[in-house]
Amino acid sequence: QVQLVETGGGLVQPGGSLRLSCAASGSIIHIYTMGWYRQAPGKQRELVTTITDDGSTNYADSVKGRFTISRDNPKNTVYLQMNSLKAEDTAVYYCNADMWLPGRPIKGYWGQGTQVTVSS
Repeated sequence: QVQLVETGGGLVQPGGSLRLSCAASGSIIHIYTMGWYRQAPGKQRELVTTITDDGSTNYADSVKGRFTISRDNPKNTVYLQMNSLKAEDTAVYYCNADMWLPGRPIKGYWGQGTQVTVSS
């Protein structure tokens, strides 16, 4: 079995920071792209940021300049550093990955999500 496990969520005040981690485990040969998505109550799940295996990144306009994605390939882990958090960043944050498993590629594998709440 392969799984993505997100950690690091919690309650922070506006202007604060959090760092999320997503560790992929199982019989993984390679992870091509990892990304973070978020879903607030009553809203569609939206792309936050992605990073490829060669380090190329993309960010949603709403988080540019505040969030930074990075990855540690030997650990099959992706991170999301979130600074200057706003109330509108409140959401469940999900990790997503495109991976090559033994004998089968997987596109769009999801983690279980971690709650981020920004409130004073």
